[in-house]
Amino acid sequence: MRFEAQILPLMATHQPYVPASQTLPELTPRALILGVLLGLIFSASSVYLALKIGLTVSSSIPIAVLSITIFRALGRTSILENNIVQTTGSASDSVAAGVVFTVPAILLMGYDLDIGRVAILATAGGLMGILMMIPLRRALIVKEHGTLIYPEGTACAEVLIAGEERGLQAKRVFQAFGIGFVYKFLMGGLKLWRDVPGKAFGFYPGAAVSTEISPELLGVGYIIGPRIAGYLFAGGCSAYLVLAPAIKLVGSGLTEPFGFPAVKLIRDMSPGEIRSSFIFYIGAGAVASAGIIALARSLPTIVTSFAASWKDLRESRLGQAVTKLRTEDDLPISVTIGGSIVLAIVLTLLPQVGVNLLGAILIVIFGFFFATVSSRVCGQIGSSANPISGMTIAALLGTCLIFVAIGWTGVDHRVQAIAIAAVVAVATANAGNTSQDLKTGFLVGATPRRQQIAILVGTVGSAMVIGWTLTLLNRAYTYPVPETHPAFSAEAAAPTAGGRPTVEVLPETMSGFRLAGSDSVDQNTYQVVRVYVITEGVAAGKYLMDPATHELRYVLDPGIGGRVHEFQGRVIPRLDSPKATIMALVTDGILTHKLPWALVLLGVFITIAIELMGVQALPVAVGVYLPISTSSAMFIGGVVRWLIERRAKAALQSIAEVESGPGVLFSSGLIAGGAICGIVLAAIAGVLGSADALAEKVPLFHALGSITESNLLAFALFAVLGVTLYRVGSQKS
Repeated sequence: MRFEAQILPLMATHQPYVPASQTLPELTPRALILGVLLGLIFSASSVYLALKIGLTVSSSIPIAVLSITIFRALGRTSILENNIVQTTGSASDSVAAGVVFTVPAILLMGYDLDIGRVAILATAGGLMGILMMIPLRRALIVKEHGTLIYPEGTACAEVLIAGEERGLQAKRVFQAFGIGFVYKFLMGGLKLWRDVPGKAFGFYPGAAVSTEISPELLGVGYIIGPRIAGYLFAGGCSAYLVLAPAIKLVGSGLTEPFGFPAVKLIRDMSPGEIRSSFIFYIGAGAVASAGIIALARSLPTIVTSFAASWKDLRESRLGQAVTKLRTEDDLPISVTIGGSIVLAIVLTLLPQVGVNLLGAILIVIFGFFFATVSSRVCGQIGSSANPISGMTIAALLGTCLIFVAIGWTGVDHRVQAIAIAAVVAVATANAGNTSQDLKTGFLVGATPRRQQIAILVGTVGSAMVIGWTLTLLNRAYTYPVPETHPAFSAEAAAPTAGGRPTVEVLPETMSGFRLAGSDSVDQNTYQVVRVYVITEGVAAGKYLMDPATHELRYVLDPGIGGRVHEFQGRVIPRLDSPKATIMALVTDGILTHKLPWALVLLGVFITIAIELMGVQALPVAVGVYLPISTSSAMFIGGVVRWLIERRAKAALQSIAEVESGPGVLFSSGLIAGGAICGIVLAAIAGVLGSADALAEKVPLFHALGSITESNLLAFALFAVLGVTLYRVGSQKS
């Protein structure tokens, strides 16, 4: 590729694209404003995506392309100014990943999400990740520029140089955004065709296949490629075509309800109900163990990376003190030390966060260690393969074991452990993202100090929108779903050693609500009950209790991580948040010991079996946990990418050209358009009270009649979207 040929000599001769002696517009107000605005859009998109499938995709290149196009329309700009825009905006991916992989775990423990807590944790983690990278830049980016490639950072530098020399048009991104938004709105908002077409097999009880035909999942599948998409789909097939039928076959003879929770006979369960009662825990065990195995496999790299980074840091301090070049001007190391101390004090003093002095100390220790590791690992294998969830699990395991050692095993101590893990996760992710941005800046000739300031600004902006987005999505899709349990015993409501009882009856009440978001309304008044751990066969969560009989009548199933996916044959919108589920599983397993361990261990040994076959277990395990409708849609995107790569190979094009080609930009637009539309529809559902309310108000839905329920129409329209992606991806850059 032409620009690869330009980049490699730059790396060999240490000469950036813009010489250190040249001064161009860089940290301008318009660059920061545009970077923050684009970051807010991609931040909301990343939150939605991470909740949906447990993955995020890099936004650096799409933001760089948009910046080049927008600034060229406004007049002449510089490559350094465009670099500040992408540096500011790209903080959205890492902050969203760190928060979404951890914070929703508290929903699964029976607590509520608080916007203030989310914003504080996201800001603290994001700032810590940047602060830790300040003293490491010279060691990792400069001294080891020939060893640590930082693939995403290098690719973004190629795009910026291409835009500077011949300009880039963001037409494909804008077109794809519009197509993705309109497609999603017509499908999910106006219900003009089915959003999850599928079929349960009558000849094979318990088995079902479905596809969520959304533009964002198609785009993700294209970007992650056929191999990872295939692993995810293989996990989904194992869950829905092997495990679910096996459970149905073995359990059909039971005469009493069985499951977690035990509310229904297995022979009467739908595939979705089998998933929520059994496969949910199997998949969580599989993903948790796969993450730990991935971490263990990376331990040698982690240890050597930390040792090498620490050694390089000590050796580079003298050089940092005497350098005067613009391209070597960093924020002083005193900012790292002072900033870390201030963050620890603030986290300790703020009651909303629930972190004490010990927690703050653990955050600084784990944050520094894993930020250092993340920065080096990103340089070796890229951000996409950076084991953020594995390192977060390690920090969470360490925190929980320390809590157990000092006797902190109460109900509320789990929230403290999750808060610590959240800050560490965001710091780890943002340190890796920061190192990629600094690599881009090193290649194009940016001023490190100005980049570091831009990342700080972008992190704070993203942190503000993430809490709002999480809360909006959760509230919009939280529905009371009928689920009956007998009254709790007196022992269940008794205070535990940690102070709070495992079951708590709240003074608030609910009445006049829709059942599972349907048109049916229950006008009776119920008391709200929180169950913090599995108690007398009742899973953790919020419930509605009959005040006369004290029986539980409904579960207030959250929109994020909810376990009920269908009611009376109707699909209930859910955001599965697979990574946060694992964090809740690890925390509960260590601090409360109340888990269906037989199912969890089944998932663990499935992971071990996959690893013994020489296959990367983590994406397969995630596929077991996710609904097959999600993994099958991404698999279709992966197939489109596979066809493009075959065509490129026949035309003697390199895979690198496909990686940065029009198909990736178009997929990024589909992801952003579909995800932003999903958030808009969630807001509408929150206002109107139901996900179907908008469609009910539009006559077109009724006028089309039964055709809107046709699987054939739904798949045909999704095929048109796939063919469009293929045709765009087949074009040359």
